[in-house]
Amino acid sequence: MTGTGSPGEVNAGSGSRELTLRALLTGVLLGGLLAPCNVYSGLKIGWSFNMSITALLLAYAFWVPICRWLRLPDWSLLESNINQTTASSAASIISGGLVAPIPALALISGGNLPWMMLVAWVFAVSFLGIWVGWYLRPRLIVASGLVFPAGVATAETLKDVFSHGREAARRVTALLGSQTGAIAVNAVDTLLWRIPRWAPTAAAERLTFSFDPSLLLLGFGGIIGLRAGIGLLVGAIAAWGVIAPNIVSSGIVAVGESGNWFQPLVGWLLWPGVTLMVTASLTSFTLGLVQSLRVGNRRGNREPAEPGGTKRFIGFLLAATLVVVLQISFFDIHWTVALIAIPMSFVLATVAARVTGETGIPPIGAIGKVSQLSFGVMAPLQPITNLMTANVAGGAAGQSADLLNDLRAGHAVGASPGRQVIAQCAGVLTGSLVGSLVYLALINDPVNQLLTPEWPAPAVATWKAVAETLSVGLQGIPASAVSAMAIAALLGIMLALLELRLTARTLVWLPSGATLGLAFVIPASTSMTLFLGALMASTLTRVAPHWSARFLLSIAAGLVAGESLFGVVSMWF
Repeated sequence: MTGTGSPGEVNAGSGSRELTLRALLTGVLLGGLLAPCNVYSGLKIGWSFNMSITALLLAYAFWVPICRWLRLPDWSLLESNINQTTASSAASIISGGLVAPIPALALISGGNLPWMMLVAWVFAVSFLGIWVGWYLRPRLIVASGLVFPAGVATAETLKDVFSHGREAARRVTALLGSQTGAIAVNAVDTLLWRIPRWAPTAAAERLTFSFDPSLLLLGFGGIIGLRAGIGLLVGAIAAWGVIAPNIVSSGIVAVGESGNWFQPLVGWLLWPGVTLMVTASLTSFTLGLVQSLRVGNRRGNREPAEPGGTKRFIGFLLAATLVVVLQISFFDIHWTVALIAIPMSFVLATVAARVTGETGIPPIGAIGKVSQLSFGVMAPLQPITNLMTANVAGGAAGQSADLLNDLRAGHAVGASPGRQVIAQCAGVLTGSLVGSLVYLALINDPVNQLLTPEWPAPAVATWKAVAETLSVGLQGIPASAVSAMAIAALLGIMLALLELRLTARTLVWLPSGATLGLAFVIPASTSMTLFLGALMASTLTRVAPHWSARFLLSIAAGLVAGESLFGVVSMWF
């Protein structure tokens, strides 16, 4: 069942080793190590990182010399693809709700779900996403030929490392070097000598304007790009440098004379911040969908037939049944609403996958809001039902969009989509087990830990705010924040409309509404360090473009993984 390559793509042939035990186990092991990184960073800053390239580089660096020394069969390109598919599926487990609706549920209900319930729920949502993605593959990848930039980047890296082995070794060295450095810096900071968190004045420190020496934030800043970094910096200055002092001095928000003011201020700032993120994301989402549908209609491609239809149907039926049963038994959701979440996930997945395939940016935030608003109409005044049905529809849609990147990479190298689906199932099972355990270890007291400077959890703030607003109406919003929300809504729409009129060269200087709004619900220190990382990466790309193309992503990924892994491991000691 080998994929049919497009012009210029690799066809590895059906005789190549692919779904081997070593490839699957390597992906499971790496996925178990990388999934905590995304849980950690998702709760810290609301972003996650595609781990495909990291996983394939690490596996290549291990297996190529081992096979040579022990005279084992060579580590093949298709084995490497199975490994990265498994590992990235495990790492993308946060799409199942671990850093957004599930913690929001904990804040509303007062406590976390037990581990086994959490594992079952996250697996069920992600498992549904796999089968939705497999149904969408023939249309969106084979027929429409959508790019899926992350998938293409993975495929190009696969072909590159198998063509130039020494280059792969250099990239792995850069990744492991930065990861080791991040672990060492955090060990020194935690165990030996606390790196100073400098602030220009005491007032600035209370408003969260202090130096944050986080290498994870620097690494993420290098990944997100200069435009996102500028948006975060401008948003931090507006929220924490202009609005926050005014609402404190006017008595709108009561704060103490000392200590950090993040918690009392974010309770007010999240309302205009969430409004800005939602309106900007939904406007961009709608405009992108219209443009994407126009492109699809012009192409006029019909969905090709693909083998395995019966297996696909059985797999989807099992996943849908599991999700419906868990909604009813875990959260007492009415069966009619639980059933509606299944077709809703298909609709949202189609939209999310098209946007991801065209732009490379998964509209997960917007998808979550669409699902919450939809179920708010179907089940009004029920915040828990709103959260968890939206978790099914939005989570399955987000997971399928992410996993289509793996299928796009596999298509480019002639891999079997059926075997990749097996790898994805192993990956989401691994991610569900490990990710749930890590989440419960990190956030064992959600009411007191979340929405604090240590765990800002911006996605949680957004899901919780929308669910509560839909359940109690405008009376749940501070009266003083309503006018700020109206201004934020207009600004978000205007920024999204402006994006269409600017060229790629000038667009970098226009902050996006999503990043502006995000800066309202995370400490200013976090936004500034992310901006610094983005600025450093942009400068390096201009000064040394060839070096940056080879090593910048590896170094940034190492910084993210190193600090995340240290943070997760230190929770147990």
